[in-house]
Amino acid sequence: MTQPRLDRLREKMAEARLDALVVGCPVEDIFHVSGANRRYLSGFAGSMGWLLVTLEGQFIAVDFRYFEQAERESPHFTLFQTNGGMEKWFAPLVAAADLAGGRIGFEPGDVSVASFQAMKKSLETLPSADRPKLLAAPPIVSRMRAVKEPAEVAALQKAVDLGDDAFTHVAQRIEPGWTERRAAWEIEKYARERGAESLSFPTIVAAGPRGAMPHAMPTDDPIPAGVPIVIDMGVIVDGYCSDLTRTMFVGKPDPKFHEVYDIVLTAQRTAEELVRAGMTGEEAHMLAHTVIAEGGYGENFGHGLGHGVGLLIHEAPRLARLSKDELLDGMVVTVEPGIYITGWGGVRIEDQCVMEGGKLRVMSRAPKLMV
Repeated sequence: MTQPRLDRLREKMAEARLDALVVGCPVEDIFHVSGANRRYLSGFAGSMGWLLVTLEGQFIAVDFRYFEQAERESPHFTLFQTNGGMEKWFAPLVAAADLAGGRIGFEPGDVSVASFQAMKKSLETLPSADRPKLLAAPPIVSRMRAVKEPAEVAALQKAVDLGDDAFTHVAQRIEPGWTERRAAWEIEKYARERGAESLSFPTIVAAGPRGAMPHAMPTDDPIPAGVPIVIDMGVIVDGYCSDLTRTMFVGKPDPKFHEVYDIVLTAQRTAEELVRAGMTGEEAHMLAHTVIAEGGYGENFGHGLGHGVGLLIHEAPRLARLSKDELLDGMVVTVEPGIYITGWGGVRIEDQCVMEGGKLRVMSRAPKLMV
């Protein structure tokens, strides 16, 4: 898939009047949470390295630790072995790419201030007439990644299926006295034993009042009977992420839980049925927000409706207030409305969906309302 992506990238570079695009990562990507643009274009899954894509060729710059890995994973790229800091090797790389006097773009999210300063310092060693310009470019690669290819959708479905199975396995066994941390570990153990590379993010298990915190981390406190439990989890398979949230109840749900749960479920179903290609992220968000507001809990739904999922757990597009991202066929997004009540708890229900034929198709199959 690398060459077609590079061809599309070059078309976008030409539109932006760029002679080259440098693609990296702002941090050492040990946990594969930041270097998605680099991996998407090259297939390279190492934690350190830079790409330089020109209108005629492509280079991958890595140090000794990753030279053989890059050779195996990125055979269409010319390898450039780095030594020392970026201020030492970036100018020689630019010279090897024949970019004298050219325009080199970068996505701001890929480059830290320190890396930008190192590139500038390195280029200052070149004669002024040969010195390329460094330019902040539009998010070209991030926008490309937002629309998934069929093979990517298939990989995402594998991750979704395994995540669904892991959740269902634990939800059928959890009981009062389990700790939140035990529930999170049982999910991770099940997924890893069945092929997950890792988790998309640390699993959230929040029982009772702690469910009012959307990103609560598990504790060693025993889960009591008669409280809602929010479980938000995801796994990585073949580099692609899943994201699933279900709210369950251990024991007999009370009327308050049924009221809140029904509003959230109605909001989610409304969005999943009515979201259409061409909408903005804000328009999609408001479909669900309006249902929750009419139910009397508008102030208790404070986050966005969803986000894109792919090589990263959070990527374009955003489904949220003020988001002007246009929803297009091929995008994979979450739909995850919630209501959070301090002192009582929360309810969030999340599916992963793909935009096909102008509307959403739900990929998640894990059961809802686990009572």
